[in-house]
Amino acid sequence: MARLYANENFPQPAVEALRALGHDVLTTVEAGQAGLALSDPEVLAAATASGRVVLTFNRRHFIRLHLESSRHAGIIVCTFDVDFATLASRIDAAIRAVPVLEGHLLRVNRPG
Repeated sequence: MARLYANENFPQPAVEALRALGHDVLTTVEAGQAGLALSDPEVLAAATASGRVVLTFNRRHFIRLHLESSRHAGIIVCTFDVDFATLASRIDAAIRAVPVLEGHLLRVNRPG
């Protein structure tokens, strides 16, 4: 399963659902980085240094970072969904659909 880093805006219920699916998810709070106002490049650098794929709703900034350089452990950008279990299932399916996450950007969008 994937080693993920949930950005500060990512909801804890979705984190728990991803963990139930077997993913290793580290949150900003657990990493001791909550409330530090880290920039997006700093978040990506920290996740990459620990071999974790960034999981975020901040699509615009992280897509831009990916376009600037694909030297990262991976980025998953999502649209918000209040159905956290379904969101986690879509993320899980996207992860399973690619053989390697390193250097890739995955987009997980809410249908409709």
